[in-house]
Amino acid sequence: MSSFFGQHLRISLFGQSHGEAIGITMDGFPAGMTIDMDRIAGEMRRRAPGQSLLTTPRKEADVPEILSGVLKGRTTGQPICAIIRNTNTRSQDYGDGVDLLRPGHADYTGHVRYFGFEDWRGGGHFSGRLTAPVVFAGALCSQWLEQQGVEIVSHIQRLGGVEDDSLMNVRDVDAAGLKSMHLPVLRKGLDEAMQAEVMQALEDRDSIGGVIECRISGLPAGLGAPFFDSVESVLSHLLFSVPAVKGVEFGEGFGFAALRGSQANDPFRMEAGKIVTDSNHSGGVQGGITNGMPVIFRCAVRATPSIGQPQQTVSLVKGENAEMSIHGRHDPCILPRAVPVIEAMTALGVMELWKERQACVR
Repeated sequence: MSSFFGQHLRISLFGQSHGEAIGITMDGFPAGMTIDMDRIAGEMRRRAPGQSLLTTPRKEADVPEILSGVLKGRTTGQPICAIIRNTNTRSQDYGDGVDLLRPGHADYTGHVRYFGFEDWRGGGHFSGRLTAPVVFAGALCSQWLEQQGVEIVSHIQRLGGVEDDSLMNVRDVDAAGLKSMHLPVLRKGLDEAMQAEVMQALEDRDSIGGVIECRISGLPAGLGAPFFDSVESVLSHLLFSVPAVKGVEFGEGFGFAALRGSQANDPFRMEAGKIVTDSNHSGGVQGGITNGMPVIFRCAVRATPSIGQPQQTVSLVKGENAEMSIHGRHDPCILPRAVPVIEAMTALGVMELWKERQACVR
């Protein structure tokens, strides 16, 4: 089933964009961790809509209601289930059923896959709205991973034609500072240029995409496995689950195509009794297994398909060509809200890899 993930940390995602609620169940989370709900609320706010002109004006509190797996603020080891109520739906924006197929959306494929019985309102189960409970689960995992010395940090490396520095070349990063920025960037003042790109797209009744770069520091060597359960395979599985992500690369990624082996290899050396590498072209992964260096990857995020410009499409009801302009509340750029989602998916993937390694040791 497509709404399940994991063998050691088992996740089940449920709900629709305009349904009563959306939620997630997480089985296999360790017992005894004290939950910092204020930090979870902070992560939920980063992803929440309606915070600026750069995002959809839909207002949702996005307060998770924990139904099970937590007692007196501590995890019990039993399945953690949480729901998030949908309180500001406008289903009338989507008519009485699927007729005009929205370009770039899952209207057509979902209609075919589920024989016309899909929930079409706001994208239903295909909607990015479903990433809200993912952020809740990822925030829990991040808190546990931090206790193991693991830090996950990300930024917008590119938005349209504006490009930031790379985490491949920057050692010290203010993680808390990045989390506080609506457009998190490494280079001071670059967020203003990115905001101008978004506002121009909005004025043009269009949208814009970009690239999110993420770094995982503090991972021990030995997580992951070759072939089907490689670090890249596990993380990519989750990252490609984010509706807007259309590309993932690790380390030098597609840049490897232009490098010789002498340029691409990462030489080993000893440092304070520990094996490290002089460079990190591989992005912290070799043979599908972490080598102790920071794991670095990038996600290409497509421009939001909901735009106000006229587009050519097909009417399912009439069986003929048609033209449409999409109305309603939509993000001109999904990148600001996608950053915490990428971090959450990363935390879920790392937790799965960590627990798999623990199972091997036993």
